Amino acid sequence: MTQQIVTELIEHISHSHEHMARVLEAERHVAVRMSQMVDALPDRHPEFGGMGGLMESAHAVTGSVVNYLNSIAELQETIAITINSIMKELSEEEEE
Repeated sequence: MTQQIVTELIEHISHSHEHMARVLEAERHVAVRMSQMVDALPDRHPEFGGMGGLMESAHAVTGSVVNYLNSIAELQETIAITINSIMKELSEEEEE
């Protein structure tokens, strides 16, 4: 591969990662907002469908936070794989 092709590839990957980061940012906002809503719930005598409804809501918030953290981990893994591939390609070009 020529240097120009590698540069274009890096540019396209960069745009892809930018879009993934925007999605993660949106997911973060949802998780933060849901956490704020749970924090605003009264500690005593909640009337949100009884204890079952409260537990269901807490479970939904926890799931949202877990999904967000998993998405960040996947993004990091994708970036690492991409950078590794690019570095291998660049080192092969230097050897030639």
